[in-house]
Amino acid sequence: MDADVAVCGDPPRARVRDVAVPPSAASRGAILMCAPDYFGVDYIINPWMENQIGRATPSRALSQWENLRSKLAAHGDIAFVAPTPGLPDMVFTANAGLAIDDKAVVSRFHARERRPEERLFCDWFEAQGFAIAPWPENVPFEGAGDALVDHARDIVWCGHGWRSGAEASKHLERIFSRRTIALKLVDPRFYHLDTCFCPLSGGWLMYYPAAFDSASQEAIRAIVPAEKQIDVGEKDALAFACNAVERARRIFLNACSDDLRARLIDAGFTPVVTPLSEFMKAGGAAKCLTLRLPAAAGKVTQPG
Repeated sequence: MDADVAVCGDPPRARVRDVAVPPSAASRGAILMCAPDYFGVDYIINPWMENQIGRATPSRALSQWENLRSKLAAHGDIAFVAPTPGLPDMVFTANAGLAIDDKAVVSRFHARERRPEERLFCDWFEAQGFAIAPWPENVPFEGAGDALVDHARDIVWCGHGWRSGAEASKHLERIFSRRTIALKLVDPRFYHLDTCFCPLSGGWLMYYPAAFDSASQEAIRAIVPAEKQIDVGEKDALAFACNAVERARRIFLNACSDDLRARLIDAGFTPVVTPLSEFMKAGGAAKCLTLRLPAAAGKVTQPG
């Protein structure tokens, strides 16, 4: 068996500057984002990228990203990691890793095209004071794209089947000492857990059941009461409605049907539509563009 090693190296560090965050702000945690300076569809590593190479419009992508950033910034702090030429998917910071308390696991990407991001994200986490947890070299894991913290239940939901290995959940449970529930994804369109599954505050769960095998559907139903489940239909799922970010009871998402909007409002949430069509061409939306950081994050890194 391969030994556990930290995903890190010694490449040149990105040009960034650290800005202190007031204690009251840091206690809320921040959201990590990466500007889409080099975003584009340059290769195919998921079904959404089929026939999309070279078709993303940079100016529209920047406008959509900035719209999401500004809306999220109105309700909390935003941290930034510097974009890097040649890494068009670095904008999807959900895949940087998973951070809980003062510890972080850096992703081990399944796709070779994204593996150069690992060192850069490792550098960023280290610069913010996180301890980098060792991870087995032979187990793919794509961060908060496949591992979602359910704060209401103090558990981690972990998807596998397309990008992260089936063994990832047991390693996360060992590292973070939190109960971890493995869920198998069976539809290649929903290649990461966060494309079809969204734990919300108050114990609510928005998800697309058909993205999971029967055993995983049963596991979800056994843990989440029926009255707390917001199951979405295929149309909303394909618009990445579940790839959403919650901030101050507001749900920021790419699109939302009238039915889903009404159900979210009934549950006490305010849906906020932020169109992200350019990023959908690469298989990502609001959640993919963000990584929720724990309260332990004591600094915000601004572009510089």
